[in-house]
Amino acid sequence: MPATPFVHHANDKRRRIVLCAAIGGIVAIICASPSRAADAYPKKTIRIVVGFAPGGGADIVARQIGNQLARQTGQTVIVDNRPGATGTIAATNVAQSAADGYSMMLASQSTMVIAPSMYANLPFDPLKDFMPVTQVVSMPLVMVVHPSVQARTVQDVIELARADKLRSYASSGSGGPQHIAGALFDSMSGIKLTHVPYKGEAAALTDVMSGTVSLMFANVPVAAPFIKSGKLKAIAVSSLVRAQALPQVPTLSEAGLKNFEVLTWYGLFVPAKTPRAIASKISDEVSVALKDAGLRAKFTEQGFTILGTSPEQFSTFMTTEVPKWGSVVKSAGIQAE
Repeated sequence: MPATPFVHHANDKRRRIVLCAAIGGIVAIICASPSRAADAYPKKTIRIVVGFAPGGGADIVARQIGNQLARQTGQTVIVDNRPGATGTIAATNVAQSAADGYSMMLASQSTMVIAPSMYANLPFDPLKDFMPVTQVVSMPLVMVVHPSVQARTVQDVIELARADKLRSYASSGSGGPQHIAGALFDSMSGIKLTHVPYKGEAAALTDVMSGTVSLMFANVPVAAPFIKSGKLKAIAVSSLVRAQALPQVPTLSEAGLKNFEVLTWYGLFVPAKTPRAIASKISDEVSVALKDAGLRAKFTEQGFTILGTSPEQFSTFMTTEVPKWGSVVKSAGIQAE
């Protein structure tokens, strides 16, 4: 049977117009949906994943931001602690979560910037698998020792190390800012202390306060209460200017290690395929939270510097941080332990 020829009917043109209109409507809906989703966000529980144990700097920031976001949005905000492997366990979990804005990570440079230079086969790429949302706060570290350690200055610590009377330093885990600060201190002072990594900052500080380990570079907000109570002795801070929470404590740069600077920063990240409109909505909500007088007072008192950057600013920052810290890790020979 011969093939039926294609016949143009009078209604063909109208059908094509209707079809095109329908397709156009679908496209319009698809294009508009991210904006509508952002308008409706959030409408259920938000999860903030933290790659470190409760009680550390990341946990403090996540819980305080989470509490404020819950008040603003009327939704429940939970903090999900998944410690281990420099925060990469938490990062893997979030990278594989739904890209809808309801699973995000409060992370520091240890996970998103340093870990890629330490681990050969990470199951995620911090620049490709995540979208930076906002850099929340930064803070210096403080070198602390057990009160029994006969040192009041940085030079005292160096002399004790050279005399083999101070042998090790604790950290919250390999590759964290505390580890980086200790390695940089070794390098700049010409000593060699043994690194003792813990699963979280609280556990590390507990052992410093018990005298099990003599020294640690700790986040100021976590260590400050113990310094004020006399359970720890502060030697110096890791910023180029003195910490507002510990104004009497000199900087390492003042103490002779010129330009010594290691800061901890914390930022929020979501899976890379999260709609940009939702990431911007989260950033806007955090910006509002950081303007709250009560939260600002808490963060300032604890020693944090409040940031609250946009997704674009945070993305630009990340592209410079990765190579910067990668070179530090390489030159200091820092490896996963």
